Amino acid sequence: MSTSFSSAHRLYVKSLYRRMLKNELDWVVRRDIWRGRAMMIRAEFERNRDVTEPRALAQILEKAETRLASKLHPDPYIPPSMPGGTKWERNIPPTIAPLYDHTAAVHH
Repeated sequence: MSTSFSSAHRLYVKSLYRRMLKNELDWVVRRDIWRGRAMMIRAEFERNRDVTEPRALAQILEKAETRLASKLHPDPYIPPSMPGGTKWERNIPPTIAPLYDHTAAVHH
């Protein structure tokens, strides 16, 4: 069975699905509660899996995007070592180059 959707469409839907899961994880820290919500998100995506009409599909995706935008967490979780995290660039290794190049300085 082949579908007529492009790989860009598949990547977009996967990205939307992952963003929805991550947003739910930002709101619910406990994995046992989050798992139930993740299964509801998956069921919603599965319910719309067989939609092939482009206009209906665009409407479904637009509705999902607006719902995600309205439920975004104001302070999302950022892993500590990632950009924006609490440990990002905390202990940057020193540069190997000298701080002051004595050979390039002009001596009087």
